[in-house]
Amino acid sequence: MGHHHHPHDHSHEHPHTHSHDHDAPVGPAEDLHVPDTELAPSDLGRRNFLRAAGVLGAGVAAAGFVTEQGTGTAAAAEQEMLHSGKRHGRGQRWLAGDHHIHTQFSSDAMYRVVDHVQHASAYGLDWMVITDHGSETHAKIGVDKVNPHIRAARAEFDDMLVFQGLEWNIPAAEHGTVFVHPGANEVAVLKAFENTYDGSVKKASAATPQNESLALKGLAYLASAVGSREIKDALMLANHPARKGIDSPHEIRGWRDVPGRIAVGMEGAPGHQAAGLPKPHGPGSGRGYYDGSPSKDSFAGYPLESYRTFGGFDWMTATVGGLWDSLLSEGKPWWITANSDSHSVYLDTAVRGGPDSDFAKQGHYADPVNGPVPDTGNGDYWPGYYSRTLVGADRRDYAAVMSGLRDGRVWVDHGRLVQDLDVRMRAGGREVGLGGVLTVRRGTQAELVVRIRTQSLPNWAQFVPRLAKVDAVAGFVTGPASDRDTFVAPETQVVRSWDVSTVGAGQWVELRFGPVTIGDRGVYVRLRGSDGKRTAVGLRGAAVDKAGPAIDVVGAANPWDDLWFYTNPIWVLPRT
Repeated sequence: MGHHHHPHDHSHEHPHTHSHDHDAPVGPAEDLHVPDTELAPSDLGRRNFLRAAGVLGAGVAAAGFVTEQGTGTAAAAEQEMLHSGKRHGRGQRWLAGDHHIHTQFSSDAMYRVVDHVQHASAYGLDWMVITDHGSETHAKIGVDKVNPHIRAARAEFDDMLVFQGLEWNIPAAEHGTVFVHPGANEVAVLKAFENTYDGSVKKASAATPQNESLALKGLAYLASAVGSREIKDALMLANHPARKGIDSPHEIRGWRDVPGRIAVGMEGAPGHQAAGLPKPHGPGSGRGYYDGSPSKDSFAGYPLESYRTFGGFDWMTATVGGLWDSLLSEGKPWWITANSDSHSVYLDTAVRGGPDSDFAKQGHYADPVNGPVPDTGNGDYWPGYYSRTLVGADRRDYAAVMSGLRDGRVWVDHGRLVQDLDVRMRAGGREVGLGGVLTVRRGTQAELVVRIRTQSLPNWAQFVPRLAKVDAVAGFVTGPASDRDTFVAPETQVVRSWDVSTVGAGQWVELRFGPVTIGDRGVYVRLRGSDGKRTAVGLRGAAVDKAGPAIDVVGAANPWDDLWFYTNPIWVLPRT
């Protein structure tokens, strides 16, 4: 990226970038008068993290990540994760996008394809996926009829990559984005997939083993279509995964493990981010419409808190040491995204057009028309207006976006909280970026180097967001979970926080974590940051997360006053 010669490259001399403000002793792990032998396992794990980061003690960092575990788990993780020979280099750029967008070809939406593409282009996106709801009508009519509109938009907006996809009713589970590389067979493959494997079309929504198997078969079908070169590529991302509690941990693991790597991640933050605005000025619901409770098909192990968002992010992502971390600590590549889920836009005056619209017969609604007043009951934003998924790519084309998503070269933010970002893990004379894997000899020291450019431009709410803090979250790689329904990673925690609140707008700041000495187990590190306006102790306690995102209040959540960014992880593994 071109920013490496920015005049503020040396702003890491700022006094706050290496602050230890958040490292004050808070428990037995930090009290060096308590010997290791008297610590509980969780406290010993925290002490080792802090030692490895150079925060605790002197001359003991070499013991930081050394454990008595064998090398089998690291070997298994290495095989899991060395899935891409190409690691992103200095020539890449971030392409902003949105993989979850609905048009007049969805029974609960109204906009034309071109409306979304025009707005996405105006709001700074580079790529987008049209994902109308899977249904009998869409499978029979809509998937064919929307395609000419998508192809016309591709021709008219040559600065926008427009994928055709659909929102899959995952059998036995929630929704998911499914999309394919453009080509002669894009409609045929999507149509065959939807008719054969959609939970609504096949009446397969109940949480039964047979329906769970149908979902896996659907992903295998997409993999076979890629393998036979019927299409160039296909991807699946789980949408609003914790909203109804029906995406069980073993189902998520099952999707991810289907050969072909079609299922690669989930929405870290759902769309519908305006839905929490209070009445009468907004819908008065929860951000993302996360305002429900368990049903008969919900996974019984999930806590009630999981049905709400935290700082606008899904519980699976927002909980340090939670479900997302449980997959990452297995060494499973599983990435997060963010998007609009745009159906009907907050304060828009458009309404569905034509009293003669017959969705069941035509497969779409008539084009929207101007209505009388702005609609405060709409819960969505236009693509690019609030949520962004930024994908690292070395060129601007469909294949590069899909490759970046599959390989985890992805970070997300709300309200354009961050202007630019570069994250590197360095060890043994080599480095990798987001989604990358470094394999090193035991005893090698690894260092995380983060460069962030704070925002200099107003966002679409017309203010310049201010990044206040950045957190590094780290965990050990423990190998495959014995219980595929586990959703905790007990050794993962926030290992470092930086106060960046005094960094000027548009300035680069450099943050470093480490060096960490790699022992018998691998480690992973991911980042998050916020404007600092709403924080709370994480669900797994202050020793794990002292200042994480606070639970969003249903009916009283202004998304612009609670902005966060998250990155995908980087791993460092010992050689076997």
